[in-house]
Amino acid sequence: MAQKVRIALDAMGGDFGPAVVVAGAEIALARHPDSEFVLFGDRMQIAPLVEQRLRLAAVSRVVHTDVAVRMDDKPSQALRQGRWKSSMWLALDAVKRGEADVAVSAGNTGALMAMAKFCLRTMPGIERPAIAALWPTIRGESLVLDVGASIGGDDHHLVNLAVMGSAMARVLFDLERPTVGLLNIGVEEVKGMEEVREAGTILREANLPYLDYVGFVEGDDIGKGTVDVVVTEGFAGNIALKTAEGTARQIGEYLRSAMSRTLRARIGYLLARNAFTALREKLDPRKMNGGVFLGLNGVVIKSHGGT
Repeated sequence: MAQKVRIALDAMGGDFGPAVVVAGAEIALARHPDSEFVLFGDRMQIAPLVEQRLRLAAVSRVVHTDVAVRMDDKPSQALRQGRWKSSMWLALDAVKRGEADVAVSAGNTGALMAMAKFCLRTMPGIERPAIAALWPTIRGESLVLDVGASIGGDDHHLVNLAVMGSAMARVLFDLERPTVGLLNIGVEEVKGMEEVREAGTILREANLPYLDYVGFVEGDDIGKGTVDVVVTEGFAGNIALKTAEGTARQIGEYLRSAMSRTLRARIGYLLARNAFTALREKLDPRKMNGGVFLGLNGVVIKSHGGT
């Protein structure tokens, strides 16, 4: 019998709150029947939505709190007002106390990082958590981190990202020695910022047994799937992520417009509908929603706020 996975949900997080979170839990349960849920937030909003879904209600419980972190709260403000009592904090604390295996929130990213770091603490040697995201590529999937947990970072921070990313890739992709590349403006060793070059030197000279450092990679290498793990600091990583998502939506709009322009185009769409459906699935950013906070003493998933 498969082991139950206990999921703590910040039901008030994101742009749409409980309506989307509860519906998402129902989908997750259908795909993974061995899941159990604890939903934190306003019981008056959450309970009716759960009770409408009998299968979900059977494996869920609701923990009430009146306090929710707003999407525009500053991290310091969220900590002052939401520590110990907000839906976000209580979901994290459930992981800390061993009552849940993972916490999931679509809420304020900065607040989630601050609370997660304060509540769960970072692993020894890790100063800052990172968000690792799955990235669809021509070859399949790659892991990209950091995509927005924090901004900037010295060479040691980038090396830590490489180590954490390769550890996740070994488990996720079942690889003995994942390939790792540092995102840069060119593949030549003399290019890029000093901290990136220094991190490259450290990784190359260390010759770590659990990762295969291949050198610098450029932006177009992400989509090609040149390496299993792409490492960058959070500012550049978040821009890359949002650019890719925006480009995917733009291509989707171009296709929809082109396919409805003429009668011949509509007929062509009908004949190739299955191919276009497969393409749309590939381009839909929601299919790869969620990033994992790495470097914490517990598992935390950050969902897109607008998913």
